[in-house]
Amino acid sequence: MKNKIRIERAICDITQAELAAKVQVTRQTINAIESNKYIPSAVLALKIARVFQKPVEEVFELEETD
Repeated sequence: MKNKIRIERAICDITQAELAAKVQVTRQTINAIESNKYIPSAVLALKIARVFQKPVEEVFELEETD
């Protein structure tokens, strides 16, 4: 699963730590998601998309291999 979290954070000018606090996870979790080392739960993906005020499909994208 690909994601655009890093891009969306840059647009909104927020750090990994700030995003983590908003969705109640650690900064390390946000870093792992951005690095494609961790796939978030549906609930977490929805929370992250809500922070950016975007549909989840605009932040996360399934790849052919998913």
